[in-house]
Amino acid sequence: MKEATGATSCEISFGSLPSGAAVPFFHSHKANEENYIILSGAGKFQVDDNVFDVAEGSVIRVSTNCDRNLKCTSTEAMTYICIQAKEDSLGDYTMTDAEITERKSLL
Repeated sequence: MKEATGATSCEISFGSLPSGAAVPFFHSHKANEENYIILSGAGKFQVDDNVFDVAEGSVIRVSTNCDRNLKCTSTEAMTYICIQAKEDSLGDYTMTDAEITERKSLL
């Protein structure tokens, strides 16, 4: 999605694994953390040597220098979003960064 949106602060990707499939490799990042949001299905997630169950609604943060992988164990495909951004780069957010404006709605 980075290329599609022109994002300059994070990368967002969508993934889907069919039943019984796993990502074919482990990986880690030197500077970026990843946040996974499971949209449907269920499976196992591994961070280093820690394995745990995930399912629709699970949110997993993986910090830098940690190996990660996931596998679909449900009969339906597991679909997820992964958001990657530089670790420790988030400054102000939500209402500390936002301000209410007086723009007229054209909706």
